[in-house]
Amino acid sequence: MLERINLENILFLDIETVPEQPNYTLLDEETQLLYDLKTHYQRKDGQSPEEFYEKAGIWAEFGKIICLSVGYFTFKGDIRHFRVTSFHGEESKILKDFNNLLNNHFSQPQHIMCGHNAKEFDFPFIARRMIINNIAIPLKLNLFGKKPWEVPHLDTMELWKFGDYKSFTSLKLLTKILGIPSPKGDIDGSQVGYVYHVEKDIDRIVTYCEKDVIAVAQVLLRFRREELLVDDEIIHV
Repeated sequence: MLERINLENILFLDIETVPEQPNYTLLDEETQLLYDLKTHYQRKDGQSPEEFYEKAGIWAEFGKIICLSVGYFTFKGDIRHFRVTSFHGEESKILKDFNNLLNNHFSQPQHIMCGHNAKEFDFPFIARRMIINNIAIPLKLNLFGKKPWEVPHLDTMELWKFGDYKSFTSLKLLTKILGIPSPKGDIDGSQVGYVYHVEKDIDRIVTYCEKDVIAVAQVLLRFRREELLVDDEIIHV
């Protein structure tokens, strides 16, 4: 079934998120209380909400998107390219620009979005932050009333599970066992908040995010038993 999908119809994506505020003390009293309640069962015994605040970026209610990277295939005869670009800056602009991309170039029935663990994280996070930012949810993210087989989303982690819902397989592990060059650079997901709020190095985060998009595309190529991308085929725009 995967082999039947035209690669040019797939939009690969990844997001990077951070806590909305640099630290817990900057939250107003009511938000602190709500965060305390939200994270009660996630915190280790004796761990305070303030100590746990570095994890706030995984929840759309307390985090925000700082980078959204996308990639897509283009073919001209036998020449294959994978074009990668990123949206970063103010979250509302990131979401509006991404919305415009979907509506103008990936809104047709044949178009599909693809990410790793994206059904559980990236897709719902984007949709929730769009609501918070008062941005209309594009058709490809609006799942209301759709049957499971009508949802235009691919998830490489879900594909790898083959119906097994008991485990989580990271993108780094999947690329390792499939013989794909590691997408990770000099930072990992746990460091993104520090790099953003303290070091203020968004370019480093963009590079990290784009590597994940490329890795997801490589994983899908392996699932289809096709040749992996080489550096000359990847274009950053």
